[in-house]
Amino acid sequence: MYQLTGSQKFNKDGALRDQLRRAAVSSMANIAEGFERGSKREFCRFLYMARGSAGEVRSHLYVARDLDYIAQSEFDELNSQATRLSKGLFRFIQHLESHGPQVAKA
Repeated sequence: MYQLTGSQKFNKDGALRDQLRRAAVSSMANIAEGFERGSKREFCRFLYMARGSAGEVRSHLYVARDLDYIAQSEFDELNSQATRLSKGLFRFIQHLESHGPQVAKA
Protein backbone atom coordinates (compact mmCIF):
# COMPACT_ATOMS: atom_id res chain seq x y z
CA MET A 1 0.00 0.00 0.00
CA TYR A 2 2.88 2.35 0.75
CA GLN A 3 4.35 1.69 -2.67
CA LEU A 4 1.02 2.34 -4.39
CA THR A 5 0.27 5.52 -2.45
CA GLY A 6 3.81 6.79 -2.96
CA SER A 7 2.98 7.67 -6.56
CA GLN A 8 2.88 11.26 -7.75
CA LYS A 9 -0.93 11.23 -8.06
CA PHE A 10 -1.39 10.72 -4.31
CA ASN A 11 0.86 13.70 -3.48
CA LYS A 12 -2.00 16.09 -4.16
CA ASP A 13 -4.29 14.25 -1.72
CA GLY A 14 -2.31 13.55 1.42
CA ALA A 15 -5.43 12.90 3.49
CA LEU A 16 -6.59 10.02 1.28
CA ARG A 17 -3.05 8.66 1.01
CA ASP A 18 -2.59 8.68 4.78
CA GLN A 19 -6.01 7.21 5.50
CA LEU A 20 -5.48 4.39 3.02
CA ARG A 21 -2.12 3.59 4.56
CA ARG A 22 -3.50 3.68 8.12
CA ALA A 23 -6.42 1.41 7.23
CA ALA A 24 -4.12 -1.12 5.55
CA VAL A 25 -1.72 -1.21 8.49
CA SER A 26 -4.61 -1.29 10.95
CA SER A 27 -5.77 -4.71 9.73
CA MET A 28 -2.44 -6.30 10.50
CA ALA A 29 -1.98 -4.42 13.76
CA ASN A 30 -5.41 -5.41 15.07
CA ILE A 31 -4.75 -9.08 14.38
CA ALA A 32 -1.47 -8.89 16.32
CA GLU A 33 -2.92 -6.87 19.18
CA GLY A 34 -5.93 -9.15 19.54
CA PHE A 35 -3.77 -12.25 19.65
CA GLU A 36 -1.55 -10.73 22.32
CA ARG A 37 -4.58 -10.04 24.53
CA GLY A 38 -4.55 -13.73 25.40
CA SER A 39 -8.28 -14.50 25.29
CA LYS A 40 -10.42 -15.88 22.53
CA ARG A 41 -13.08 -13.24 23.14
CA GLU A 42 -10.62 -10.35 22.82
CA PHE A 43 -8.95 -11.95 19.81
CA CYS A 44 -12.29 -12.19 18.02
CA ARG A 45 -13.10 -8.59 18.89
CA PHE A 46 -9.87 -7.40 17.31
CA LEU A 47 -10.37 -9.68 14.30
CA TYR A 48 -13.68 -7.91 13.72
CA MET A 49 -11.85 -4.57 13.86
CA ALA A 50 -9.27 -5.89 11.37
CA ARG A 51 -12.11 -6.89 9.10
CA GLY A 52 -13.59 -3.41 9.38
CA SER A 53 -10.24 -1.92 8.37
CA ALA A 54 -10.19 -4.16 5.29
CA GLY A 55 -13.59 -2.72 4.37
CA GLU A 56 -12.23 0.76 4.90
CA VAL A 57 -9.36 -0.02 2.52
CA ARG A 58 -11.86 -1.12 -0.13
CA SER A 59 -13.85 2.07 0.32
CA HIS A 60 -10.75 4.25 -0.08
CA LEU A 61 -9.71 2.25 -3.14
CA TYR A 62 -12.99 3.19 -4.81
CA VAL A 63 -12.26 6.86 -4.14
CA ALA A 64 -8.70 6.52 -5.46
CA ARG A 65 -9.96 4.82 -8.61
CA ASP A 66 -12.72 7.39 -9.15
CA LEU A 67 -10.13 10.18 -8.87
CA ASP A 68 -7.83 8.35 -11.32
CA TYR A 69 -5.11 7.97 -8.71
CA ILE A 70 -4.92 4.26 -9.51
CA ALA A 71 -5.59 2.26 -12.66
CA GLN A 72 -8.53 -0.09 -12.89
CA SER A 73 -6.14 -3.07 -12.89
CA GLU A 74 -4.54 -1.87 -9.62
CA PHE A 75 -7.97 -1.34 -8.12
CA ASP A 76 -9.11 -4.81 -9.18
CA GLU A 77 -6.09 -6.53 -7.67
CA LEU A 78 -6.09 -4.61 -4.38
CA ASN A 79 -9.85 -4.77 -3.97
CA SER A 80 -9.67 -8.53 -4.53
CA GLN A 81 -6.92 -8.87 -1.90
CA ALA A 82 -8.86 -6.82 0.64
CA THR A 83 -12.02 -8.84 -0.07
CA ARG A 84 -10.14 -12.13 0.39
CA LEU A 85 -8.70 -10.84 3.66
CA SER A 86 -12.14 -9.84 4.90
CA LYS A 87 -13.66 -13.19 3.98
CA GLY A 88 -10.76 -15.09 5.52
CA LEU A 89 -11.04 -13.13 8.74
CA PHE A 90 -14.77 -13.79 8.89
CA ARG A 91 -14.26 -17.54 8.45
CA PHE A 92 -11.55 -17.51 11.13
CA ILE A 93 -13.82 -15.60 13.52
CA GLN A 94 -16.64 -18.08 12.92
CA HIS A 95 -14.26 -20.95 13.61
CA LEU A 96 -12.98 -19.40 16.84
CA GLU A 97 -16.45 -18.50 18.06
CA SER A 98 -17.82 -21.95 17.39
CA HIS A 99 -15.07 -24.31 18.52
CA GLY A 100 -11.65 -22.73 18.33
CA PRO A 101 -9.00 -23.28 20.94
CA GLN A 102 -8.36 -20.80 23.68
CA VAL A 103 -5.70 -18.26 22.76
CA ALA A 104 -2.88 -18.18 25.27
CA LYS A 105 0.18 -16.02 25.56
CA ALA A 106 3.46 -17.73 24.96
